[in-house]
Amino acid sequence: MTAPTPTRDDKFSFGLWTIGYNGTDPFGGPTRKPLDVVHAVEKLAEIGAYGLTFHDDDLFAFGSTDAERQTQIDRLKGALADTGLIVPMATTNLFSPPVFKDGGFTSNDRQVRRYALRKVLRQLDLAAELGAKTFVMWGGREGAEYDSAKDIRAALSRYKEAVDLLGQYVLDKGYDIRFAIEPKPNEPRGDILLPTVGHALAFINELEHPELVGLNPEVGHEQMAGLNFAAGIAQALFHGKLFHIDLNGQRGIKYDQDLVFGHGDLHNAFALVDLLENGGPNGGPAYDGPRHFDYKPSRTEDETGVWDSAKANIRTYLLLKERAAAFRADPEVQEALEAAKVLELSVPTLNEGETVDDLVADRSAWEDFEPESYLGAKGFGFVRLQQLATEHLLGAR
Repeated sequence: MTAPTPTRDDKFSFGLWTIGYNGTDPFGGPTRKPLDVVHAVEKLAEIGAYGLTFHDDDLFAFGSTDAERQTQIDRLKGALADTGLIVPMATTNLFSPPVFKDGGFTSNDRQVRRYALRKVLRQLDLAAELGAKTFVMWGGREGAEYDSAKDIRAALSRYKEAVDLLGQYVLDKGYDIRFAIEPKPNEPRGDILLPTVGHALAFINELEHPELVGLNPEVGHEQMAGLNFAAGIAQALFHGKLFHIDLNGQRGIKYDQDLVFGHGDLHNAFALVDLLENGGPNGGPAYDGPRHFDYKPSRTEDETGVWDSAKANIRTYLLLKERAAAFRADPEVQEALEAAKVLELSVPTLNEGETVDDLVADRSAWEDFEPESYLGAKGFGFVRLQQLATEHLLGAR
């Protein structure tokens, strides 16, 4: 099967830290040489990507002088102009330098918190200069290993203080930028604040400008906690808060693997692409933002393997998109969805204008209803529906 050729309209983007990952892990050093940003942009354009994203420290080393920083910015701008790639999203590294060993926005050290805010403000200015529309915030060090080490309520207050300040800064500057919080349950901290989609949604409701802040969920981060990523994305869409998305692969509840998209729970990847592209069984609010790949090429690979893995992300997504379209167009699938009453879930439980008194007066809702009839009968056919999805996923239909 030949996957369609990617186009800029597919909105595939890659983090500079992903393709630039040098293979370092907690047990071994680099297995690849550093990747130059101009070369990275040229190769991404070659494989059909439309965007490059980056942390500040991906583009210029932490501690760079203003002149060194500007040199790298100018080189990036030149490469973008030559290839037509854009920067749809930018973010800040508040987790690698030693100063952030206890976090950035929520460090117990007040001076570190002030430094972190200044670092983010500088990157926000650059993001606006480059035309980025989304600013992702991953609080990888915002957490603790020991319960007595962190006053969590105070930490959340400081987190809110930081996001409120940044939101007001964007408004005051007139920047066309929204923020996207990226949840993760653990690693590198033992416990990270705002660990799941649900935690982040609750936090956003407490902000001064909640309309400016949404989510950037990542496949592996939700699945590390044993959660269903497609279901989490559906909830983010329900709240109108899916501002960005990180695609990769994860095989079970373990460390964050950052595999190629689909090289983990393939069934859930299929459900996710179906949701993003088709809005689910009833249409609905499909996602139209970047399909961003936040993965790590295996440390076993050379540079050829890096680009093979980048292309694998794109190819897998496009194949799943094809399979999802075929699934939705299959008359037997439509009949199975009807039999399983999947579409009926979109029908309001109460009739239009119906009151509680009307419901109580309806004998069919209680007095004449026969719950016993569901014993041994009235199956929903969910297994059949899943098998149809599996057969489409395997190309058997």
